[in-house]
Amino acid sequence: RRTMQRMWVYVAIAIGGTLGCWARYAMTNLVQTVYGTDFPYATLSINLLGSFLMGFLFIETLERLTISPVLRTGILTGGLGGFTTFSTFEMESLLLTERGEPLKALLYVGLSVGVGFIGAFFGAYIARNL
Repeated sequence: RRTMQRMWVYVAIAIGGTLGCWARYAMTNLVQTVYGTDFPYATLSINLLGSFLMGFLFIETLERLTISPVLRTGILTGGLGGFTTFSTFEMESLLLTERGEPLKALLYVGLSVGVGFIGAFFGAYIARNL
């Protein structure tokens, strides 16, 4: 029984991760089409939205909605794990610095971490106060 449930968790993570990666790719294309590639707006917007959704869905699925632990893990670990792009964020920060734009890199890091935390906070706050 436990082995079977563990297998379904992996399946849920795989499905969620696939959907999250597709959503990230689509959003990257959309944001880069609209705003260009001079600044990593796509990754920034994905990380900020992902932070908000993580805060919101974590609380919503813990305190308000009754969903299976397997589905919850698929959404949070798979879906949002596939959607958010922390390793890309780190690489883009490094590339901005190496490109001679350390202030842009610092702005990017500050916005990602600071506004991302605010997004997670407000996502959790909204979920708790609906």
